[in-house]
Amino acid sequence: MRITNNMLSSQLLLNLNRNAQQMNNTQTQLATGRKINKPSDDPVGITYSLRYRAELSSNEQYQKNVDSAVSWLEFNDTVLNQAGNVMQRLRELTVQASTGTNPQSALDSINEEVQQLKEQLVDISNSKLNGKYIFNGETYDIKPYDFPSNPDGSFDTTNAASVVTDKGKVNFIVGESVQLPINVDGNEVFGTGTEDDNLFVVMNTIMKALSDGDQKELSNQLDNIDSRMDKMLAIRSEIGAKTNRVDLMMGRLDDLGINLTDLQSKVEDADYAELSIQSKIQENIYNASLSAGAKIISPSLVDFLR
Repeated sequence: MRITNNMLSSQLLLNLNRNAQQMNNTQTQLATGRKINKPSDDPVGITYSLRYRAELSSNEQYQKNVDSAVSWLEFNDTVLNQAGNVMQRLRELTVQASTGTNPQSALDSINEEVQQLKEQLVDISNSKLNGKYIFNGETYDIKPYDFPSNPDGSFDTTNAASVVTDKGKVNFIVGESVQLPINVDGNEVFGTGTEDDNLFVVMNTIMKALSDGDQKELSNQLDNIDSRMDKMLAIRSEIGAKTNRVDLMMGRLDDLGINLTDLQSKVEDADYAELSIQSKIQENIYNASLSAGAKIISPSLVDFLR
């Protein structure tokens, strides 16, 4: 077969374009740091890459949910600790007042402090985190213990026994098909209307007994205080157990994120050392192709006529 100048030129341009394309692909990978820059680079690898990215995105959202759950649980524990401190002080005052050796003036002074403790307890019962009432279940935008105010600015808790808080659970998704309820409703913490140890009712009873100088009734309320304190401690224990589980989930999600990132890196990330060598080799090949091509296609018609 006769080799024409046109065939030589076409083959030369084809080889030059192929070498230039290879060099361009290598330089693109070096510039982006990825060996997959478009689906055609690795059709199979791009499916794995997209899958890893989706799983990493889900894992990041789970980690955010875990952080929010930890904040909520820790805030619940802090608030319950504050309520426990109020109850402990209430018990001390009740014991002091029930000795039977206090004049009415001393009982009145104790009554004033109990009134302040009640005000503090109302504030605690309406605690908010990020604008959400923590003791009203799913209706966290509604104030759970919205007591009317007395003329002196104190709260009127006469109807405290009738307060019913929402029992809905606030669930945080902290893993694949893993939902964790992280809230406690107010009736669990402070008592329902059918319980003798409803904390607001107990405080109202103690205040009335102090006003009447009824030491027997004050002694009777000590059992109710102890009963409510035990229930609150049980709730704090449950919150602590949930916090430990969330901490374990946090560690698991961190490990999963590292593993997924490593797998994604193996599929997507380029090997700089190898690419640098390839780039230099391809650059030399391309320059050699240009040099050889210049010698092949340089003769013109005038050169043949000489």
